[in-house]
Amino acid sequence: MQSTEASPQPKPPAAPPADDIAKWTALATRDVQADGSFVYSVRTTGVYCRPSCSARPARPENVAFHATCADAEAAGFRPCKRCRPNEPALAERQAEAIARACRLIEQAETMPALNDLAEAAGMSSFHFHRVFRKLTGITPKAYAGARLAGRVASGLQDARSVTEAVYEAGYNSSSGFYAKASDRLGMAPSTYRKGGIGARIRFAAAECSLGSILVAATEKGVCAILLGDDPDALARDLQDRFPKAELSGGDETFERWVAEVIGFVEAPGCSLGLPLDIGGTAFQQRVWAALRAIPVGSTATYAEIARAIGEPAAVRAVAQACGANRLAVAIPCHRVVRSDGSLSGYRWGVERKRDLLAREAVAR
Repeated sequence: MQSTEASPQPKPPAAPPADDIAKWTALATRDVQADGSFVYSVRTTGVYCRPSCSARPARPENVAFHATCADAEAAGFRPCKRCRPNEPALAERQAEAIARACRLIEQAETMPALNDLAEAAGMSSFHFHRVFRKLTGITPKAYAGARLAGRVASGLQDARSVTEAVYEAGYNSSSGFYAKASDRLGMAPSTYRKGGIGARIRFAAAECSLGSILVAATEKGVCAILLGDDPDALARDLQDRFPKAELSGGDETFERWVAEVIGFVEAPGCSLGLPLDIGGTAFQQRVWAALRAIPVGSTATYAEIARAIGEPAAVRAVAQACGANRLAVAIPCHRVVRSDGSLSGYRWGVERKRDLLAREAVAR
C-alpha cells in the first residue's frame, strides 16, 4: 500500500551571508579599498589573489574566501604572481619607492640623475617620472629645485650674502638659483633676505560670514588669505612675515580680487580664478598639492595625506605643513581630519573648519 504522505519539498538554497555578498561585490568591481581585508582562492588554478587582482574572473563555484594569506596557503594555495597578495599593495609599494627617491634628492648635494632615481625605486625612468608626479604633484626636477630653494630661504637671514646662501644650499652656480628664485620665494632673494624690503604687498581687510578676512598679494598673485576675529591682528600677522615689505592698500583692481576671494570663501564649491603665490618649502608644496586634490565635500586624514605624498611616517610634519598654510580655503587644510574623523586644531579656529565642511557637504 502506497503512503499517502506528501513527499518532502527540497529546501530553497540559502542566501549567501551578507559579508560574502560584499566580497563578491568587491571582486566584481576589483575594489582596491577591499585589499587587505580578505583574499580569495581559485580551485582550478591553485592560486589566491587580492580583491583588486586584474586576472580574468573565475567561475563562482571555483572561488573560496580566506581571511588572511596564511589561511589561503594553509589550504594549499600559492600567491598570485600578478597581484602579489602576500606583499604590500601596489599603491603602498609605489609610495615607499617615491619616499626613498625624495630622501635621495634631499640628501644629495646636486640633483641625482633621473635614471639613478628610477633604478633606486625599481622602475623604468618613464614610469618613475609618471608615478612621482602623480604622488607628489610635481616632477622630480621641480622637487629638487624646491628643496634647494628651501635651503636657500632658510639660510638667507644668516648668510653674509645671497651668493653665500646659494652655494651653502648646494647650488653649483648662482645662475641656476636666480633663474627661478622669484618663483620659489615670491620675490627676489635679496628682498626676501631683508624681510621683504622693497617688495610691494597689497592687502585689504573685510568682513565675511566667517568673521574678518585679510587678502594680500604680491606681483605674482594672492599670497595670503587670513581669517580671524580682528582685522588689525590679521594685518600684524602679515607684517610679521614681511616686516620690511611695503604694505599698501589695494587699488580698484585689487578690490575686485578681494571680492572674488570672499565669494569663493562663501561658496567653496566654486573655483578661485586668481593666480596664487604659494611659496613654501618643497615638502609643504607637496602637502598643499595633496590638499588641493581632496574633492569638495570630502575629507582626508593626516595619515592619508602622508601616504599620498610618499611619506607615510611624516604624519606630524603633514600637520605642521597644514598649520603653515596662509591661503585659507584656497589650499583646503580644513578638509584634513583626525584618523577617527574628529576635527583637530585649525589655524583659523575649529568652528570655522566645521562651518566650511558643512557648506561643502551641501555644495557637493
